Order: sequence, then C-alpha cells, then structure tokens
Amino acid sequence: MKVHELKCWPEYFAAVLAGLKPFEVRKADRAFTEGDILWLREWAEGDPGQRYTGRHLRRRVTYVLGGGQFGIEAGYVVLGLSRD
Repeated sequence: MKVHELKCWPEYFAAVLAGLKPFEVRKADRAFTEGDILWLREWAEGDPGQRYTGRHLRRRVTYVLGGGQFGIEAGYVVLGLSRD
C-alpha cells in the first residue's frame, strides 16, 4: 500500500468530500493499485497565484481501470474510491 499525495481542484475536491464523486481520473504516471490511499489536497487560484487551501482528505483506492479502453485515453486511469 502506498499513499499518493495529489493536488485536487476545488470543484472536484468538494464533490469527493460530499460523496458525489467516488472516483478520480488521473494520469497513469504512478503505480496506482487497489488498497492505495489518495491524499487529496485542495489546490486553488489565490493571491499570489496557485496554492494549497489547507483542506485535505484521504480516500482508499478500491478499483483501478486502465486507459486505452471504454473511451478512457491511454496513459490515464480511473480510480474507484472508498471512504474507509
């Protein structure tokens, strides 16, 4: 199991936090596997420039769907998420 620290734009962060978005679409630039933890840190435009907002959450990866199939671009993954 690995913990992946990832930036997350506010609109998507809010949807994951509310339970409306139980997945993440990411570049397959890491070895994401089931059981890994995503540490999502909210990242926003601000003054001066982009920055972390201080809000964060953790979600466990429950499923990994690789790209190159079902309309998902090669080089990307869809990660199913769980709150536990």
